[in-house]
Amino acid sequence: MAVRKRVESSFVAFDVTYVDGTRSSNRRVPSTALGGLDGDEPAKEIIQEQDVAIGAASGKPRPEIAAVERSPLPEVVKPVVKKKF
Repeated sequence: MAVRKRVESSFVAFDVTYVDGTRSSNRRVPSTALGGLDGDEPAKEIIQEQDVAIGAASGKPRPEIAAVERSPLPEVVKPVVKKKF
């Protein structure tokens, strides 16, 4: 059996707030598009492009983006292991 290589795909999740007050959580943006001198600014443009595609598919245009911020990382909760003596 051949061993498959894992394809490394790295995304950054963003929370989006629209001008009408609605929110959209965990919008994925490729991490390769971020960084550099612009920081997270390219994420807003990428999410706007995604919104145009979503609006065209659904027939309802999305409102304008008011703010974009990184989603908080989920906390990893380790299970409590009880030791038996």
